[in-house]
Amino acid sequence: MHIPATLVRGGTSKCWLFNQVEVPADRGDLERLLVAAYGATDPVELDGVGGATPTTSKAAVVSASPQPGVDVDYLFAQVGIGTGSVEWTSNCGNCATGVALYAVTRGMVPVTGDRTRVVMRNTNTGAVLEGIVDTTGGVVHHFGRQTVPGTRAGGVAVGLTFRDPAGGTTGVLLPTGRVAQDLRVGAAEPVRVSMVTAGAPVVLVDAASAGRTGAESLERMSADVPWLRTVRHAAAPLMGLLQPGGEPGDAVPKVGLVGPPVPYTTTLGEPIGAQDYDVSVRMLTMNAPHPAIGLTSAVAVAAAGLLEGSVVSRTTGSPTDEWLRLGTPAGVVAVRCTDVRDGLPHRVTVQRAARLLADARIYVPEAGSPRAA
Repeated sequence: MHIPATLVRGGTSKCWLFNQVEVPADRGDLERLLVAAYGATDPVELDGVGGATPTTSKAAVVSASPQPGVDVDYLFAQVGIGTGSVEWTSNCGNCATGVALYAVTRGMVPVTGDRTRVVMRNTNTGAVLEGIVDTTGGVVHHFGRQTVPGTRAGGVAVGLTFRDPAGGTTGVLLPTGRVAQDLRVGAAEPVRVSMVTAGAPVVLVDAASAGRTGAESLERMSADVPWLRTVRHAAAPLMGLLQPGGEPGDAVPKVGLVGPPVPYTTTLGEPIGAQDYDVSVRMLTMNAPHPAIGLTSAVAVAAAGLLEGSVVSRTTGSPTDEWLRLGTPAGVVAVRCTDVRDGLPHRVTVQRAARLLADARIYVPEAGSPRAA
């Protein structure tokens, strides 16, 4: 069998997009289709369209939204690599960037002058986002010059805003009721963390309390993956993300290190001075170091920065204001919090870029075929 799909680059991720009418509505059938299409039982995803990294093994199913005031719904899928499974519990802002451009390009949202707004709902989490797509001249663009940290390639500019991001999966910004606390991880000394839900559930580790800097290289982060997974699994039940006796997952909470700014060189060889940003951040994506930062994680870091006593505000010296500049392995990502009331940002915006890369027919092995057997 074969299914139509569109490959998009959103920010620093690649994501295959499927129209809801072309794929199964049943979640189990959809998961089996994605695993087969991506070759996701293979750790290199060679016999499929998966990219063999967490940032390039993603999918989204897009449809017109029945909700008033929302243009499109999208179901996000983090397709496992070598696991033969799919994580359905999270959202991806980079893929949402691609969904916004896709919606305009496919005529799901009419062009409105030089900027076209696309309101999207992530059906995994209920999050509502706005994408402001560059349609200068009142036309759809397939190429652009907007760049983002992590790639020198340009794309169509998309301003991505998370609406009312606090709460979401856990229902509250601070699922434990505390801005910061000590978290015991195995037999080691406790580490200082802030557990927040904004954009996504995230546990942020004060790097100094763990003998780290927050500006580790990707190689050092790779060595720390087992420890950071332990941090994630220790935080999950405290955040209400794991029921007693449940098996911990690797999608949520997101987990990473926070530290003070230091001079460093990006993965593209660009020098960054300590004065160029406000806080160092190193995150995992699933079980690998994130080459930049997931946008949902960036939202959580920015929300934590607004709170007195969080590991972020303690690093910056005081609660941050409208802008927070994050030093990531790929470069500096600026996050803007606006409409802040009682310490909660009701709009969090990141400037991104997207490009449609290909329209394709993906040939999928059916049950009983040699690979599917």
